[in-house]
Amino acid sequence: MYQREREWVGTVARVVVLLMLLAPCVAWAASEGGHEGGGLISLDKSLIIQFLNFIVLLLILQRLLDEAQAARAQAARQQEENETRLRAAHAEAAAIRAQALKEAGEEQKRLVDAARAESQRLVETAKAQMDADVRRARDELRREVADLATAVAEKLVRRSLRDEDHRRIVADAIAKVGN
Repeated sequence: MYQREREWVGTVARVVVLLMLLAPCVAWAASEGGHEGGGLISLDKSLIIQFLNFIVLLLILQRLLDEAQAARAQAARQQEENETRLRAAHAEAAAIRAQALKEAGEEQKRLVDAARAESQRLVETAKAQMDADVRRARDELRREVADLATAVAEKLVRRSLRDEDHRRIVADAIAKVGN
């Protein structure tokens, strides 16, 4: 505001200097024409009022021009400030997007790792279950073979087979159990 007051004082000073420079010219023009009012310029009330009106108009015009210039400067500052804010908002949005992409990548990696671990656990559980099932089946098969061998041996004993036949049958049964 201090600068505007200085500009206003400067404008008033220019007008006063202009009046001081014009005053001798007006007086000279009035004296050239004589005292009867027949000169180029007649010094009457209307000329002074017109001159004062002209000065007031100049002051008002100067004030309006100053205000327009100040408004234009303010608008330029506001536009520059808005552009700065817009650039900052774009930069912030880009940073937020980059952070979100980074977090999404990390989350995806975590989920993939968890899925791999779970699938590995399921494979190991299935393998362990399968191994246990195979062991149980072998044990059961051995029991059945042993029972079958015993039953065959009983039948053979009942038939009174020769020793040679007994041995061959028992050896065959043991060979089957071993496989």
